[in-house]
This record gives sequence, structure tokens and C-alpha cells, in this order.
Amino acid sequence: MPYEDPASDELQDLSSSGNRSGVRRVIERYRSRLRRMVAVRIDPRLSTRIDPSDVVQEAMIDAEGKLSNYLRERPLPVYPWLRQIAWQRLVDLHHHHLTRKKRSVLRERQGVIDLPDASCSRLADYFIDTDSCPSAKFVREEMRQRVRVALDSLDANDREILVLRHLEQMPVKEIAALLEISSSAVKMRRLRAIERLQTVLGGDRWELS
Repeated sequence: MPYEDPASDELQDLSSSGNRSGVRRVIERYRSRLRRMVAVRIDPRLSTRIDPSDVVQEAMIDAEGKLSNYLRERPLPVYPWLRQIAWQRLVDLHHHHLTRKKRSVLRERQGVIDLPDASCSRLADYFIDTDSCPSAKFVREEMRQRVRVALDSLDANDREILVLRHLEQMPVKEIAALLEISSSAVKMRRLRAIERLQTVLGGDRWELS
């Protein structure tokens, strides 16, 4: 495993002892995080018909059925593994409901997507000073549009790291495990993406939290 994951060890112990309710309790801890991921990624054409909570519920049921195989290999920490299952469920729903479209809203390669407009705006808002006075409303809107254009100029993999870190709120170590790169590579790509945004926006600076 890329790093120690106590939850994975806990699942191993509970599964070995046949404690199915305990297994469910561990998996249940990640429900809100999975729902946030689905809400960030889901196409607006589906969001009126499909509740992110239903996608998560189906993914968690699927995860219970796949638990034995997961514990045998433990290729990822628990949350990135659950996220992969929820992601695939979301991809399948897009293909099913948007099959007449020439291109899927979600590309099939893991972790690379076209963000819905609302999520792109949320990511742009992360880089905008929210303490501006109300009279600066139009300035903030202009800045939001500039940031969105700048985001589109980023390398897709670098932009994806910003989405994982700031919209899905994943820790660096989990992003590294999910993308199969080192934590230092995640930090470097994130820094590179933010520096690129700063350059495109004329040198504006943000604190890198």
C-alpha cells in the first residue's frame, strides 16, 4: 500500500471475524465524502433525475460485494478504493442516460473529466477574494470568468489535482494513491497549476493552503 491506512486494517479484522455490521459501519464513514465527489462530478442533465445519495448507496452495496477481493490485494486505501467504485457507477450512469451524445461528459480514463459548469465556478471561487465589498460584485464576476478561462488553459492532469484537492477535499496522500504518483508529485503539480493560473491572471497571488 502507498501509506498506512488504519481503516483498511480495521476492515481486514472485522471481515476476518465475520462482523458484517462492523464492516458496514466502517464503509459508512465515507458516505458524505463520496456524496461530495458525485455532486461535484455529475452532469446537470442528470442531477434533476439522479440523486447523488442514490449513486453512493449503490456504490457502497457494490463495495461490500467486492470487499474480499479488495482485502486480498489492498491496492489502495479505503476511501480511494470506494471512490473508484462510485466513480465507475457515475460513468455508467452517464453512458446509459446520455448515450445519444457524441461524447461522454465523463471521459473513461480514471480521474479525467469535463467539469460541469457549476463545479468549475466553485473551483474558480476558491481563488477569488470573498472578502470584497458588495459593490465589487461585478469585479468578482469578471474575475470568476477570468479564472475559469485560466483553468481551461491548464494541463488536464494538473487541473484534476486542483479539483481533487479543493472541491473533493482529498488529502494529498489519497490523491497520490488514487493517481498512482508520489505525494511530492501531487504537490509539485498543484503548485505548477496555481502558478500557471497566477501567470494567466496577471500575477495575482493566493496563499497556498
